[in-house]
Amino acid sequence: MVVRFRRGRAAVATVGAVLTLTAGCSFGPPGPDQAGSPPNLPRPSVAPTASGSGDEREVAVTVLAKALEVPWGIDFLPDGSAVVTERDTARILKVGPESDAEGLKVTELQRLSEVHASGDGGLLGIAVSPAYKTDKTLYVYYSTERDNRVGKLVAGGKLQPILTGIPRSVDHNGGALAFGPDGQLYVGTGDGTPAGSQSANPKSLGGKILRITTSGKPAPGNPVKTSPIWSSGHRNVQGLAWDATKRMFATDHGQPQFSELNVIAKGKDYGWPRADGAGTDSKLANPLVSWPTAASSCGGVAAMESLVATACLLGKRMYMLNVTGNGTVLGNPQELLTDEFGRLRALVAAPDGSFWVSTSNQEEAGEPDPEDDRIIRLVFSDGGAGRS
Repeated sequence: MVVRFRRGRAAVATVGAVLTLTAGCSFGPPGPDQAGSPPNLPRPSVAPTASGSGDEREVAVTVLAKALEVPWGIDFLPDGSAVVTERDTARILKVGPESDAEGLKVTELQRLSEVHASGDGGLLGIAVSPAYKTDKTLYVYYSTERDNRVGKLVAGGKLQPILTGIPRSVDHNGGALAFGPDGQLYVGTGDGTPAGSQSANPKSLGGKILRITTSGKPAPGNPVKTSPIWSSGHRNVQGLAWDATKRMFATDHGQPQFSELNVIAKGKDYGWPRADGAGTDSKLANPLVSWPTAASSCGGVAAMESLVATACLLGKRMYMLNVTGNGTVLGNPQELLTDEFGRLRALVAAPDGSFWVSTSNQEEAGEPDPEDDRIIRLVFSDGGAGRS
């Protein structure tokens, strides 16, 4: 991998980088089924670097928004703007689509009084209803004093809980929330206990990936008809994504030794607390990739064609993987943004084919710059918005 940044972390507005990607990782225009239109943002500012193998590609990095407070979840509205949660303030923000010389316009949509923020709990994941144009509904994952919950919010109205009783603790509260290609709502939870006693317990919602309907009921086709549990044996699921083949990826962190990226399959047990990273028990699903916790502790995950990326907190970097059609990783994971923006948390694929990633420096473990926290846009291209 070759990464060349023009400036250091302290004063970055627009940064150009060159990232070497394997030849098997191709980029094309977003498909016609992707909703929304891209905001009017700068194109890459550095000419692509020539490579005899064609492996080197430009990554243009643009700061879209500044001075946020622990942005946690990101999803997109039909107009191409984003909704963003702030963990500690319990605010839902709208970012874009309007822009100016400073970046995208940021407005507060709502502050949720039902949220109790402490430790790593608060207002976490957010998911836009697939039928948002007609139902104007957002779904959020949030903490109260007693538990973690999933709730629905219609056009600025009162928050209505649809799933309660997810274990709450100082750490390991999970928080991932996303609609899958099947239209069901997937929820990544944390084990919520130091010893990992909830992850393998079928009677607990802790340490699981849940699959529910928009009313909070177990979705049709779940492993157990009366249960929302889709997979178990997780420590702290903070990122969910699907690739073009509908293959599901999830990050899992909080283990003492390793942070994991898993391919999620129906009914599988991913090992916590019996395994930390890859194990030898054939009954447990091994991670696609695992990294030492100190160099990873990854939160968000995003997929774009054959590229799968994670955003890491302790590692202060992104990992980029080229995943083949049969589910194996081609070559070694590559690093991007290492130590450039500090702790990275949310990571999503935008409707225009770019990646959006958030920093998480305005929290106890962070070392914030004056511009933190930020939302950053990554464009993989030879020019133009998104991919090319």
